[in-house]
Amino acid sequence: MELQLIDIYSPNDFEYLNILLQEFPHISYWKSNVKENESWVRILVEKEDSERILNYLEKVSHENRGFQAMLSSIKAYVPSEYNENNQKNKEAEMERASKHELYSIVHSSGEINASFTWFTIFAAIVATVGIIQNSPGLVIGANVIDPSIGPILGISFASILGDQKLARQSILTSLFGLSIPFMISVLFGFYFDLPVNSNEFISQTSVQIIDIVVAIAAGAAGALSFVKRSQGQLVGVMVSLTVLPPTVVLGMMIGAGNWQGVITPLLLLLININAIFLSAILVFWLSGIKPINWRDIEEANISRKYSLAFTSIFAIIFVIAVVYLHL
Repeated sequence: MELQLIDIYSPNDFEYLNILLQEFPHISYWKSNVKENESWVRILVEKEDSERILNYLEKVSHENRGFQAMLSSIKAYVPSEYNENNQKNKEAEMERASKHELYSIVHSSGEINASFTWFTIFAAIVATVGIIQNSPGLVIGANVIDPSIGPILGISFASILGDQKLARQSILTSLFGLSIPFMISVLFGFYFDLPVNSNEFISQTSVQIIDIVVAIAAGAAGALSFVKRSQGQLVGVMVSLTVLPPTVVLGMMIGAGNWQGVITPLLLLLININAIFLSAILVFWLSGIKPINWRDIEEANISRKYSLAFTSIFAIIFVIAVVYLHL
């Protein structure tokens, strides 16, 4: 059972604590005064209960400018009797990180900064060399360090919340993250011969219906591991479903002037990206991620419907395209 700690700073005359403790489940709490007119409250909760409390605190924070709340994870808790005596029957529920925690992660992963840029450059170079040398180890290593999965999932997350600002940021970062390996591989394709005997290269030059099924399943697993904050599973999915190899092969084809061979890696790239969008939207929706204000909920519902319709239509188009290629 995962535990989290919520730290709350508020003016002493701001009454909210009694309602919070009466209406929301918690394990324990502590209160102290940090200043003459400011109090500090720490509430220990189970991970699945933190979002409801944060939603309540988000509402009451609008009533007072001096109100702040922070969330942190707990690695261990004593007394250990809690784990034995306070287990709840929640097998039917999907435990996940709170919307606020996920939003913070999506927002930070969708920023274009030096770290994102350098990791993308290194991943692009390693992937390109791995494909040229037919080295699965190098390609897998490039997929692990490639950060492009973050902003791509961020677009789906933003569409669920109807957050246009977050969506624009994630889209720009995704395009930036794709442009780097594309430009690097174009240069490799221009100066070197295409590695037509490399299995890593050949695997990105063919596409079948089963690739769409696998992409959707892997995209759903990636989104699920994200909402559950299961890093090990997320890395595994990044390896199995990634936009990096088809982007690199696409760039090589264009750099070499092989315009006839461009269609397949481009189609495979679009299929993988669309599969991530569609799967992630469904996973985020079914896991109960949504805004708390009625106006934001209305915008989020419209955004989700349009996003699902958009990605579903493109999925159908891609199926038709794959079938046409095999006729």
